[in-house]
Amino acid sequence: MSTGSVTIQQVAVAAAVSPSTVSNYLIGRHDRMRPETQQRIAAAIAELGYRPNRAARQLRTGRVQAMGLLVPSVANPFWGAFALHLESVALTAGYRILLCNSARSPEREMAYVEQLWDDGIRGIVLCSSLPNLDHLAPWLEQGLNLVAFDRTVQAGDPPTLVNIGVDNAIAAQLATRHLWELGHRRLAFVSGSLNSVSRSERFRGFANELAAHQMPVDEALVWSGRDTGHYGDPDLAGLGRTAVTELLATDDPPTAVVAVNDVCALGVAAGIRDAGLRVGQDVSVTGFDDIDFSELAVPPLTTVRQPLADLAATTFRTLRERIDSERPLSGCSLLMHPELVVRASTGPPRRTRGHRR
Repeated sequence: MSTGSVTIQQVAVAAAVSPSTVSNYLIGRHDRMRPETQQRIAAAIAELGYRPNRAARQLRTGRVQAMGLLVPSVANPFWGAFALHLESVALTAGYRILLCNSARSPEREMAYVEQLWDDGIRGIVLCSSLPNLDHLAPWLEQGLNLVAFDRTVQAGDPPTLVNIGVDNAIAAQLATRHLWELGHRRLAFVSGSLNSVSRSERFRGFANELAAHQMPVDEALVWSGRDTGHYGDPDLAGLGRTAVTELLATDDPPTAVVAVNDVCALGVAAGIRDAGLRVGQDVSVTGFDDIDFSELAVPPLTTVRQPLADLAATTFRTLRERIDSERPLSGCSLLMHPELVVRASTGPPRRTRGHRR
């Protein structure tokens, strides 16, 4: 008999005890249990191949004191930092965080969510920012509590879904406005695939700021990869480097680049140096997130800071409230304000057309 098909009831029958006695055995309540009873239960478990999940070991509360965290990839230091902040808050409250890298793949997310659910996890923080969450509907219908981080509400969202993040459109507007006020008019936008809510919102903010100055988006200056399904989370630095190399080789190259995040921006900066140009002088660059490496870059990176500690605390508090609630709570969208951090990677444009010497 396979492990997954064996129930507590079957163990109880084999051991000639009640299911509640098996449950007490599983959670360590042995003080009032005769040794021979313990031996029969242990023998039944071994014979049937029963393996209790985490929920069975915490039957007193009916749930596991843990939450799942699905991030695109910890290759981006932003997600590692978010995980640390969330874990810090969770540990203080007696919760553990189980970290999974999803690569923004619906199939991988389904596999992780199924495993976490089977292990008794009833609350998950999802960070892929995918516009459609239909692939998780089976678990949401069973009562899974889900907080979508770095995402805003979308048409067709489950009624109990909570979206938490910064206002990505406003954040990108801040970076674009900063470059415009410095005098830049050839502005590029560099990203992996724009088929995520957060990235599309950042591009919308970029376009909105240009529109506010009666400047249309030049599609030749929008680089989002040739494969619309390739998000490039583990290799965004390489994508940024490739993107700016191609953009600088055009007849009318950009004088400034708005990168989708700091990792991408650091790759853009490397590509600018590859071309024999100076970051912040010949070509300006802005990032997004304010990861630790941003301030250590040469020159330090102008970026948009997310209030990461506050976001993590709000995410944990909101998810725990839903786990503890005796009834389903309505969904909502919580947005925090970003902050522009100006450093030396941005400056006034040196030339109006071209960068060749």
